[in-house]
Amino acid sequence: MMNPLIILDRDGVINYDSDYYIKSPSEWLPIPGSLIAIAQLNRAGYRVVVATNQSGVARGLYDLETLSHIHEKMMYELAAVGGYIEEIFFCPHHPDENCDCRKPKLGMFKQIQKKYKTDLSNTFFIGDTFTDVQAAMAVPCKPILVLSGKGRQALAAHPELASVPYFENLAEAVTYVLAQ
Repeated sequence: MMNPLIILDRDGVINYDSDYYIKSPSEWLPIPGSLIAIAQLNRAGYRVVVATNQSGVARGLYDLETLSHIHEKMMYELAAVGGYIEEIFFCPHHPDENCDCRKPKLGMFKQIQKKYKTDLSNTFFIGDTFTDVQAAMAVPCKPILVLSGKGRQALAAHPELASVPYFENLAEAVTYVLAQ
């Protein structure tokens, strides 16, 4: 049997989010405990992948090369605590483009499922927005909401999210996942 897969959103889950977008490696700052939590998943045998909307590319706020540098910084800081991410799937499109890959649509999840040949119904997806939970339920994955990032606002605006497991941050969510 292959190692289990877990899918994480990036902004607001692994690193601090910004209403002005994360436009450079210097703006990418990990949420305390998030990198160690990913390393814990790795040590427990999980394959970790990221699925993230990055419309800042289409908005002209940063280019694909800069996005690559941001991800290199994330991987470098993660490696420093003994963790790694197998792959980062991202949607660079503007919401108005109506592409298939932008969450809550399922394009990135279909790519992940095809590449990793896995049953996503047994896969956790940890995100911080209503659209993350919508996508997870549509796949279907097992959704987890973190209150870091936009999670608190999502929970306040969508009371139905209270039926989804939710935690203060990725570290607490990972403790829950590893207890399952």
